[in-house]
This record gives sequence, C-alpha cells and structure tokens, in this order.
Amino acid sequence: MSSSDASKGSVLMHSRHEGASRRAFVRALVVGIAAGGLAGCAGGFQPLYGSLGNGQGLGDKMAQVDIALIPGRNGQRIRNELIFKSYGGGAGQSPRYRLEVAIKETSTSTLVLRDGNSAGQIFQIDAKFQLIDIASKKVLLEGNSQSRATSERFANVYSNVRSGDDAQERAAKTIATDLKARIAGFLSTTPA
Repeated sequence: MSSSDASKGSVLMHSRHEGASRRAFVRALVVGIAAGGLAGCAGGFQPLYGSLGNGQGLGDKMAQVDIALIPGRNGQRIRNELIFKSYGGGAGQSPRYRLEVAIKETSTSTLVLRDGNSAGQIFQIDAKFQLIDIASKKVLLEGNSQSRATSERFANVYSNVRSGDDAQERAAKTIATDLKARIAGFLSTTPA
C-alpha cells in the first residue's frame, strides 16, 4: 500500500467521521428545538381525558350526560355505543346535560346488474343532535353527523341479511364515535 493510498484512506475515514458527527449535531438540534417548542406550549394545552387538579376530569363530565332514547334498531345501537364510550356501560352520575339525537336512514343500491339486481348497497345514517343543559333548558351544542357503510349482495339470503346488518352496525358505531368526540371536545372546554 503506497503512502498516497494511505492518505486517501485517512481522508475517507475523516469524512465519514465528520458526516456522522454532523448527523448527531443535527439530531440534537432538532430534539432541542422540539423540546423547547413543547415546553413553551405547555400552558396552552390541556389533557382531554385528564384533570389538571383544578376541576373535574372529562370522564366525570361525560358521566353527567343523559343520552335520550333514539328510536329504531340503529338508534338503539348508537345510544348503546354512546353509553359504553361515555361511561363504560355503567350507571352515569346525576345528569347535568341531556343529549337528544334524531336519525334518518337511507339505503342506496349500487352497480345494478343486467338481471336488475344490485351488486351492493350503501347504507347511510344522518344524525342531528343537541346537547341541552338540563337546569336551564338551553341548547349548548348542536350539529349534524353522517356515516356511510357499504354491503355486498350475495346469492345466499342469510349472507345478504348479515352483510346488510354489519353495514348498519358499522355506520351506527361511526356516528356514536363522532358524537362522543364532539361532545367530549365541547365539555373539555366548559368550566366545572
């Protein structure tokens, strides 16, 4: 190995070491900036489901929501899912709020085949909700939520029924998840 080969090897080793130290420096810089940025934001953000020691946690507030009966099988599914998501299926606390939900269900056929049968369906639930303060009867939050789920059609009758039922259940769970998130977001900003 000649002296010029040795010097080339040391240059390569030096540049590799230099590149590794640059990467380490950049990583440390990024971590430092991120930590500083998060520390500066700590006063503006609050945990959604926790308590900061100055009031009720969100779980306690969600347990104070009385969920009114929603007519129909899918209304029952939405209500049951909301109860489970809000306070784990157990009994809630004495109600301070009342959630009223009205739903509209539609089913649309897709891909009509030559024989006139459809290859699938789209099941849709439109929900209109109101969160009401029980003491003052004032509407605190209202809005709409929408969910769609598809089902495939089969030659077997049982498979068709099961596929349609699964689509309706998925749509109902999506509505319940959306309503719970919106109510939780609202209640997390209201004073105890």
